[in-house]
Amino acid sequence: MNNELKYLSRQAALGKLSRRHFLGRAGALGLSATAATTMLSSAVHAAGPQKGGTLRIGLQGGSTTDSMDPALAANTTAVNLIRMWGEPLVELTDDGGLQGKVAESFEASADATTWTFTIRNGITFSNGQAVTAEDVVATIDRHAGEDTKSGALGLLRDIKNVRADGRTVIVELNNGNADLPYLMSDYHLIIQPNGGKDAPDAAIGTGPYIMKEIDMGVRFVAEKNPNYWGDLGHVQTIEMLVINDNTARVAALQSGQVDIIDRVPPRTAGLVARAPNITVTSTAGPGHYVFIAHTNTAPFDNQDLMMALKYGINRQEMVDKILFGYGSVGNDTPINASYPMYQALEQREYDPEKAADYFKKSGHSGPVLLRTSDNSFPGAPDAAALFQQSLKAAGIDLEIKREPNDGYWSEVWNNKPFCTSYWGGRPTQDQMFTTAYLSTADWNDTRYSSEQFDQLLIAARAELDETRRKQMYTDMATMLHNESGLICPMFNDFVDAHTDKLGGWVEGVAGFSLMHGYAAQRMWVTA
Repeated sequence: MNNELKYLSRQAALGKLSRRHFLGRAGALGLSATAATTMLSSAVHAAGPQKGGTLRIGLQGGSTTDSMDPALAANTTAVNLIRMWGEPLVELTDDGGLQGKVAESFEASADATTWTFTIRNGITFSNGQAVTAEDVVATIDRHAGEDTKSGALGLLRDIKNVRADGRTVIVELNNGNADLPYLMSDYHLIIQPNGGKDAPDAAIGTGPYIMKEIDMGVRFVAEKNPNYWGDLGHVQTIEMLVINDNTARVAALQSGQVDIIDRVPPRTAGLVARAPNITVTSTAGPGHYVFIAHTNTAPFDNQDLMMALKYGINRQEMVDKILFGYGSVGNDTPINASYPMYQALEQREYDPEKAADYFKKSGHSGPVLLRTSDNSFPGAPDAAALFQQSLKAAGIDLEIKREPNDGYWSEVWNNKPFCTSYWGGRPTQDQMFTTAYLSTADWNDTRYSSEQFDQLLIAARAELDETRRKQMYTDMATMLHNESGLICPMFNDFVDAHTDKLGGWVEGVAGFSLMHGYAAQRMWVTA
């Protein structure tokens, strides 16, 4: 039986036998479905990547108002799209470490105030132009410029000087920062010809694919870059479809319209997983679903009102009814146990009496307006309705306005004073805090501003004593927990799914969903 199963699994891995037929035969031979699936997965990996074919991916989050400029990328679709044609200096490894991309190596001075990045020899852009250190300098300069709208602006605030020297780029900081290479892995910081100053949305980079068709918010087609320097990109063609409706996205996978999707709704993930030709994957990480309020805008500039809202949300109920077990309870901080220097804070519990007391103390009257959309996170309108119900027990009226999916990230998020949103998280506390809570960050979507927080954040970067640094990050998390406009009820698992047509999925990859946005480049067509 073992030899027969090995033969069958090998045939299935090579695409000569369907997954459904393999599982059926394995069951007839006495192997459980779980064991058979594990055996098939091992065989697919052992067979190795197959080249060629077309991979079709269906994603949530895209909009007609999106841009190909990586500086403006603000959703999952944009991240996956950028990964196809462009690369930053460095990138995360599967276990959360760092690997070179455009830079083949990097090193720091003893005090971490000066970092030197060596550009990979012979690397070219997709237009055939050689990549130079000057292109890297121009990229950093564009994203750090005072007039930029880049989501990476906050990450680059502490740079004093950046210059090219042959194949090296030297970055000098005002303060030491042991995490600078992690900041350079940010998906906005894609290296472009002349930094993208001439044509920021031209989609010319060093990635494994070249864009052939672009229909913002609808469909994209990319072809393999024949001159790509690395080992990513097994399929010849990637077709990306924006499918924002949850039901339609799952249906597209089930019908074979696409081969892989992100954001499988937790409510239906178990049902989707029962299909014999579909694998649902769940990866825990730093992603979190949130309600964000601008603390510089009335009525959210009232600290007592914010505390009323924070005590008036039932976090466990949301985890149970929105995530269905695919996640964990949040605590009004963006940091959880997936971060290297995490320290738990006392959990804030649902307390309608405290919420009512704070609301009375605030002096606010009338409803509080919350904007939401399915495009903000799966089940967001339902989560808003649960929030509305839990606040009602405290005598607080929450008015919900459902916004269109298209344009949510350009018209509502980071523009309107109270809305539902999500964060995919970042590799380190410094990067998460710097991107979203530093007072000068362009993506400070709660408008949190604290001189003490900013000073502590800068000081922590140069602190080499790990115990002291951990406490500093804990102090910053505590400040956000108590003072910011962040209401974080839950940390979500990344729930993705693919058909048996694809091989190469790797479990537990650090970073964002879909293998940190690289699934389309790392997977291959088996049939």
